[in-house]
Amino acid sequence: MTAAWQAPSVPWHMQEKQHKADAPPYLRIERLKKQFGDFAALKDVSLDIYAGEFVCFLGPSGCGKTTLLRAIAGLDIQTSGRIFQADREISNLPASQRDFGIVFQSYALFPNLNVAANVGYGLVSRGLPKVEINTRVEELLKLVGLPDSGPKYPAQLSGGMQQRVALARALALSPGLLLLDEPLSALDARVRAYLRIEIRRLHERLGVTTIMVTHDQEEALTMADRIVVMNNGVIEQVGTPVEVYREPSSTFVADFVGTTNFLHAIVVRPGCVRFGAVDLACDIDIQPGPGNNVTLAIRPEDVVVRDVQPTMPNCLRVRVADIEFLGSFCRVDLAVEGDAGKPALVADFSINVVRDLSITQGMELRIALPPERIRVFPGAPQPT
Repeated sequence: MTAAWQAPSVPWHMQEKQHKADAPPYLRIERLKKQFGDFAALKDVSLDIYAGEFVCFLGPSGCGKTTLLRAIAGLDIQTSGRIFQADREISNLPASQRDFGIVFQSYALFPNLNVAANVGYGLVSRGLPKVEINTRVEELLKLVGLPDSGPKYPAQLSGGMQQRVALARALALSPGLLLLDEPLSALDARVRAYLRIEIRRLHERLGVTTIMVTHDQEEALTMADRIVVMNNGVIEQVGTPVEVYREPSSTFVADFVGTTNFLHAIVVRPGCVRFGAVDLACDIDIQPGPGNNVTLAIRPEDVVVRDVQPTMPNCLRVRVADIEFLGSFCRVDLAVEGDAGKPALVADFSINVVRDLSITQGMELRIALPPERIRVFPGAPQPT
């Protein structure tokens, strides 16, 4: 008898896809460097991407994510290093000889061609029979939810519809690799949210290996199987959305992905640091000594306020300095008791908690900082 199916404990986008131990990566990037004069856009970047993955390159402007994507596509050949796709070295091949489809931020549709002609452009270039082209175009337009838009021209479509046409065109030749260069950044928030879901569903249906460049952390967290966080031409961290968010490998990642409290502390003993006048328990094995400054990082949603007892670890008395209403939750600035400076902590409390505890500006609260939710990084926080 087969066991009853059980729903996964976390949503699909939070689960890491399992790869066979003996399965080679579909895309292998080895020690890639890219120089623009004296400027190093990529600094010895290595990365493995597996077949069927949806990977997001995430980072601020100028971090190297688009340069890396363009090197993979052959649009900007790297200065040094190698790239392999399906065990075939493509390091120095022109873009026309690589197996990929690409979607740009600007749609890049031909305004003088109707939607059907735009989608079928690559198929015509390949010299396929007209009947086969028409059938493929109809399939693709149906796939992206535009079955009746073939006779229309790009100017007659909304931005979201144009981007779906661009996506259909990129998929027309059934590429092994789909590259998305900030495809949603030119769209309004509601359309972006809709297309995030549609693109992810399309990826799940087709199983095409996909790389998307974005500076939007929400896009990366909701769409990716794995996130590659980049900064100053290097990879800071690679991991699932949950790993990157919950276990950031550096203060940069903790700060760039989500909102984080950074607290200056001094090591007292293994497992204990001093924040202001308060000793806090946390996972740290650094020995105390001169200059042993550390940075504590804790997410606003991890600050506990309901049912806090004085005997709980890392219990603090705080004063509510300010409350910002954000719909389903409130962002609350908290000043630690005995600290006359600016509020030291930001906490996110659900609207239910705020209502049930009657939290108002100026009131005193008892909070707890769970030791397992505190990340510790060496050195004092960098000034912002």
